[in-house]
Amino acid sequence: MTVHSRGVKPPISTDSEALIKAPPVPKYLAPQAKAEWKRIMPQLIGRRIITKADLAGVEAYCSAVGAVRQIADTMTACGLPDLKLGGLQIRYMQTARQLAAEYGLTPTSRARIGAGTSDNDDADNPLAV
Repeated sequence: MTVHSRGVKPPISTDSEALIKAPPVPKYLAPQAKAEWKRIMPQLIGRRIITKADLAGVEAYCSAVGAVRQIADTMTACGLPDLKLGGLQIRYMQTARQLAAEYGLTPTSRARIGAGTSDNDDADNPLAV
């Protein structure tokens, strides 16, 4: 019998090559994306899950979040909702959400980070074998 693990993501764990200091904010990012970089980078560094190889994905996440905020500002300034801009904003939101899950920036993905730790509570659990 085979075990299918479709849709099951492996737990996020610390990396031996994790960055210990936040890199500078990329200059090409929009102001809203730079603000997101400054907001999330201390969390990622503190959890020791981000490496140099991951920086492009983090930049993409920050760019997507920045685009969502820019579109929101544009639609607010226009006063009327623009369906094309709204659709674009939704796509950027979906991309940002998917990238956020990759780096432990959502509640569910943060819970997966803790899933890899071992608990010594087996004595208290009557179902533990």
